[in-house]
Amino acid sequence: MSGRVEPSGGNPYPLGLRLRGRRVVVVGGGTVATRRVPALLDAGADVLLVAPELTPALRAHVDAGRLRWEARRFVPSDLDGAWLVQVAVDDRRAAAAVSAAADERRVFCVRADDRDAATAWTPAVTRHGPVTVAVLGGGDPRRAMSVRDAVRALLEARPGPLSTDPAEEAGPVHAPGGRVALVGAGPGDPELITVKGLRMLTEADVVVADRLVPGLLLDELRADVELVDASKIPYGPARTQEEINRIIVDRARAGRFVVRLKGGDPYVFGRGGEELLACAEAGVPVTVVPGVTSAVAVPAVAGIPVTHRAVAHEFTVVSGHVAPDSPASLVRWDALAALRGTLVILMGLKNLAAITATLVAHGRPEGTPAAVVQEGTTGGQRVLRSTLGRVAADVAAANLRPPAIVVVGEVVTTLPPG
Repeated sequence: MSGRVEPSGGNPYPLGLRLRGRRVVVVGGGTVATRRVPALLDAGADVLLVAPELTPALRAHVDAGRLRWEARRFVPSDLDGAWLVQVAVDDRRAAAAVSAAADERRVFCVRADDRDAATAWTPAVTRHGPVTVAVLGGGDPRRAMSVRDAVRALLEARPGPLSTDPAEEAGPVHAPGGRVALVGAGPGDPELITVKGLRMLTEADVVVADRLVPGLLLDELRADVELVDASKIPYGPARTQEEINRIIVDRARAGRFVVRLKGGDPYVFGRGGEELLACAEAGVPVTVVPGVTSAVAVPAVAGIPVTHRAVAHEFTVVSGHVAPDSPASLVRWDALAALRGTLVILMGLKNLAAITATLVAHGRPEGTPAAVVQEGTTGGQRVLRSTLGRVAADVAAANLRPPAIVVVGEVVTTLPPG
């Protein structure tokens, strides 16, 4: 069998697939797979990823146990028991082989390389709370994206007449010449990006995204957007900051609108300042779009206010990625131990035992309430409540992993656990 489906003139039959617990195979480990996998995971699919190599963002999903990875080329038996296969490779011969295996097993097949050869299409999608709108543009992804964006504008509009004509949403409008936007994507929930940040994404020609960016935001990019995976997986493969700066500047100098999409806020341990300086030196105009920082949002969603009347009149946000006894540390842990307010520690899980021991050694009581929130604001959120003296051991016993935020202070027990 060739695996090719000849156009018949019939319209596609729209259907919402309920994939929870059902196997979906993704063939390919590049940027197309990076964009498609988050929506499958969000649907609860049992995802098998088949590819010799992966992007850092996909590897992060593997390391977190969200999907299974076979580090090799596709074989037909990969589709045994599958309900759907997404072919995310640009090798037409390899893609055709997957299509043939899918046809033999009566498995619907989405192909990134050839929509006419596919038995299923991926629609342009927008999500608004419990409402998901999927648009098929008759084989024209640009038309589907334009209609999708107009629908999204209607969903997000305030009550009353719309301020813009939906026809004006047909495509992005750019200022002359290249430019850059440093956009904070928020703490993890894709709906916590700002309205302006989302608008910037719809206008972007290039998106340079970090590992902590909500994956569903990438799923909504226009088909022609260049996605650069600048994931910085802790203690794993990483692009250097200089290379990221070069990519941003080079694309902007070529006349493109570049969105540097970063988890949380660009300026809260996000190195956004370095990227702005690189653009300024190159004469590239920059717009900064602040994001909802995880330092405040993650504790809030976990039921922990960082301040509370008569409990805490201050909160301090500190990076814990450098151990307290390291000569490279810029943090006065002894001074922090003397404070009575809330201490929020980002990127501190690896050094948590040393951090807590240092705080106790400098006078913070061992019984001070402490909490750790893993993957806050997402479906994978886990909350551990403990005390300063025990939290490091409890984290190890619970096998919590990054990204996680540590909160120390009486506010941890102010509200009942949600």
